[in-house]
Amino acid sequence: MIDHRTLRVALLGAGSVGAQVARLLLEHADELEERSGARLELAGIAVRNIDAPRDVELPRELFTTDAHELIVGSDIVIELMGGIEPARTYILEALQSGADVVTGNKALIATHGAEIFDAADQVGASVSYEAAVAGAIPIIRPLKDSLAGDIVTRIFGIVNGTTNYILDRMDKEGADFDAVLADAQALGYAEADPTADVEGHDAAQKAAILASLAFHTDVPLEKVHCEGITKIDAAAIENAKKAGYVIKLLATCERLPGGDDISVRVYPALINRDHPLASVHGGNNAVYVEAEAAGPLMFYGAGAGGVQTASAILGDVVSAARRHIAGGGGVGESARGVHPIAEIGRITTRYQITLDVADEQGVLATVAGILSDGGVSIATFEQTATESGARLVIGTHRATEQALSDTVVALGESGVVESVVTVLRVEGE
Repeated sequence: MIDHRTLRVALLGAGSVGAQVARLLLEHADELEERSGARLELAGIAVRNIDAPRDVELPRELFTTDAHELIVGSDIVIELMGGIEPARTYILEALQSGADVVTGNKALIATHGAEIFDAADQVGASVSYEAAVAGAIPIIRPLKDSLAGDIVTRIFGIVNGTTNYILDRMDKEGADFDAVLADAQALGYAEADPTADVEGHDAAQKAAILASLAFHTDVPLEKVHCEGITKIDAAAIENAKKAGYVIKLLATCERLPGGDDISVRVYPALINRDHPLASVHGGNNAVYVEAEAAGPLMFYGAGAGGVQTASAILGDVVSAARRHIAGGGGVGESARGVHPIAEIGRITTRYQITLDVADEQGVLATVAGILSDGGVSIATFEQTATESGARLVIGTHRATEQALSDTVVALGESGVVESVVTVLRVEGE
């Protein structure tokens, strides 16, 4: 048997993902050694509370509350604590000590990625973060490596399992948002405070990471346009069905035509039921990539889950171990260009506008006139009676977001529109 070198692996955090990573490192030590060419020794697990209940039974002697002592002398540091601090400090400390870092911390990469990658480049270390976006789905490495020689024109996808579970249940059952959210919390799909998921913040962090990789430019999180799903109700779901669509919370990153500008945005959107993304059910994720040479590509699978996400973490660990054995510096991020990030008003798409209006003579003519004056043309139209008047569901031809936004304001101020119920964009066409 070959006498392989031993690499010390430090694990920071033992939550649902961290505990599974520790278990797999211990149980599959022999297989991981064969694949990486190194014996991966779990040196310890840094946690806040050694006695906290965990999903996996692990040797107590591995646990410590002293992350600093554990980091020093380790070859690979896996950060699964989440949040910004102290995770950022520990990662920088690990890099400065010469260790490679593996993390699933989307918030940290989205907000401090440039600082972390620069610190890694200075010492020749590597930072891997496959698990930061879409759980078990391999999407980071394909964008970073496999498509590095191509021109990615657009990425759009479902990158938050909680919202997909909620919208999928609403679509299948006609249930209201609040009822499905309560079920999702009871089943563990949603946190007690679901704000990060349902308001789109989690997806926005992932969109910033995907756009940075796809377009080789820094994308500050504050430049990502973000809307959640809290205004989507059973009526919106039904209107989408009638028009042949399903509603999904989408992260969209695309090059705008005619220049170097890019758009990065998250919002609930209409997807044609024939599109592959429409068939993504439950808590699954999927990312659809369009590239000039490769054409359309779709990556699908589990977007969360302890053992599923641990798969992505261990893939990065094996790659880091191979680099250690082969020698040489870490492979840094690609050279960063400067692509201006466009305001949301510059995007162009089709829309579905739902209005509650007074049931009076001349209302339809007024609404049509306001749309025409705003440069928004009607493609489809449906009217149904309500207790107090009528509900109009209007599908438009392509228009700029700015023209649509200005027109919606004018509709709201017209005197004939009682309420602008929803405004949904159409993606994937």
